[in-house]
Amino acid sequence: MDGYSIFLIVLAVYIASLVAIGWYFNNRQKSITDFWLAGREIGAPVLGFSAAASWLTAGGILAVVGYYMLQGMGSIWVFVAPNIIALLFLAVLVRKIKNLPAITQPELLEQRYGSIVRLPIAVIITVVMILFAVSDITGLSLVLQTFYGLDPLYAAIIIAAAVSIYVTLGGLYAVMWTDTIQFTFLAIFAVGMAFAAVGTVAEGGLGTVAISASELFGNVSGDWWNPFSIGLPMVLIFSLALIPGWITEQDPWQKIWAAKDGKSASLGMAIGALMITVVFAACAVIAIALNNIYPEIAEMGYPAGMALAEPALLSFVVERFVSSPAIIAFSAIGLAAASMSCTDTFSTSGASCISRDIYQRYINPDATMKEMMLVNRISVLFIIVAATAGSFVITNIIDAIHIATFVASSSYFFPLMGGLYWKRATKEGAFAGMVVGFIAQVALVALDLIYTPPFATNYLESIHPVLMGHGVIVGMALSAIAFFGVSLMTKPSSKVNLAPFFEEEAEELARYEARDISEKDPEYGVFLENLDEKVTGERVHLQLNLHISGNISWKELVEKLKTISPAWVTPTGLDSIYRLTHGDMLACVAVTRGTEERDIWLKAEPRLETLGRQRKELFTAYEELKKVFGQKGIKLDYF
Repeated sequence: MDGYSIFLIVLAVYIASLVAIGWYFNNRQKSITDFWLAGREIGAPVLGFSAAASWLTAGGILAVVGYYMLQGMGSIWVFVAPNIIALLFLAVLVRKIKNLPAITQPELLEQRYGSIVRLPIAVIITVVMILFAVSDITGLSLVLQTFYGLDPLYAAIIIAAAVSIYVTLGGLYAVMWTDTIQFTFLAIFAVGMAFAAVGTVAEGGLGTVAISASELFGNVSGDWWNPFSIGLPMVLIFSLALIPGWITEQDPWQKIWAAKDGKSASLGMAIGALMITVVFAACAVIAIALNNIYPEIAEMGYPAGMALAEPALLSFVVERFVSSPAIIAFSAIGLAAASMSCTDTFSTSGASCISRDIYQRYINPDATMKEMMLVNRISVLFIIVAATAGSFVITNIIDAIHIATFVASSSYFFPLMGGLYWKRATKEGAFAGMVVGFIAQVALVALDLIYTPPFATNYLESIHPVLMGHGVIVGMALSAIAFFGVSLMTKPSSKVNLAPFFEEEAEELARYEARDISEKDPEYGVFLENLDEKVTGERVHLQLNLHISGNISWKELVEKLKTISPAWVTPTGLDSIYRLTHGDMLACVAVTRGTEERDIWLKAEPRLETLGRQRKELFTAYEELKKVFGQKGIKLDYF
């Protein structure tokens, strides 16, 4: 059996396993939180594996090896160090992020600033996720082309077929559990290739002179090991250019929200940082050995040598294991796993923006869960198709990752982080910072792409070092000036918008309490029997599934609830209505559409110590819903 046939068989089994995981978790989708946030019950180990897998693309691995070959440890600031530092930063920010009552960042920013920012930020995040997916498809294309001579289009077909099926079946549950498998494949590949490359040099294979491992590493120059060889100014520029964008990426925030508690989220991010450190260390070992096997590449220097350095690992696999097609096939699967583990995360994040923040928020607020999942499936395919088209325009793997990061940094770092910690931030300031940063950064990137030859120093960087990274420092500076300047010149945000982010504001606003309810009330007893309760970490997930006998417009329902009690507010539009009764917004009762048109869900996520109070709060919300429907002659039943 030839190597390509082995690859197809292994790939089919691998994809079937991923789809089986998606199918398994499909039966657990009982709420919107289950689909987009994995029921908020993910533990630290799975979160760590998923966080690591999502930031290790096949193209990224190849590019990192190439950078190590040409620039040594000084190149870690181009990709490696910012990855690790960003995850560690997120581990520290977990407490603030975890308790925010949102599923996506655009929804979060609407809660903070109002509707003016939700659409533009949803569009920007979708563009960023597409750009990240470009690097995955480009990387896998390079793998399949080198190993089997396949057309780049096959990479997109493989990723689209696999990812779109298991993601749309199992939601974030499937993404995170398949990421665990995918990272395992990638880690085995990276570590295995490190041993294979060093072993090849020790044996004198592929035309090298046999030397021991100690001699191999001992011959490496001191400059190669110096992580600051590029100079402290360049280290700072790379850090400022990359870390803010990766801290504010939507995908790790969704995974933090999916963690069962703050401790698991923080530990998971730290585990993820440790895991990618192990893989990047293996890449360094591979690069040292490859420099001995292919000395002519290192002699070319950077950036001229990147054209050969990026695919050097693939060339080594083909040449070293030419008589072992099974090893080549499993190597291809390992790199395909890396591509899928990132693409599933990016497509999930981007699709959630399209389906929830654009379709449901602006096009069809009455959308049911079933309709949302259909739109989500279509959105996943759209993102992959768009990324495939982008892969023919942006052929430099690491550049695709950088462009996505720079757009994120310049567009919404200041509006997002400023909104979390600065009360004086306003919707006008956020909108100005977002639009100015986005337009400036896209223009700077376009300028560089037009005037920079392949694998040459970027045009803007050749003008001045501060313009490196497609001028991201300039883009971020303009965004910051617009954000802070306009915020200080405009009216402060309302307390309703501040409440989800600053508990003291919510406590001041929340003056409405649930009425006193007797524990012996028979109707309350029936309510408790139908209430789903699930403890995850320090919180309890309460959900009441209801079915109505007739139709009512969602807008009418929201307006009538607001007339019954002033506690009902809609900080993120009509699709979700909250009963604001205390400072912990995540614990407040929220009403959303259910799976079908006549299904309604009531949910709350209180802390364990407030469970009794929130049961009664949920019962009060149920009675107010019952009253609204009663006025229309519609019966409300438990489902």
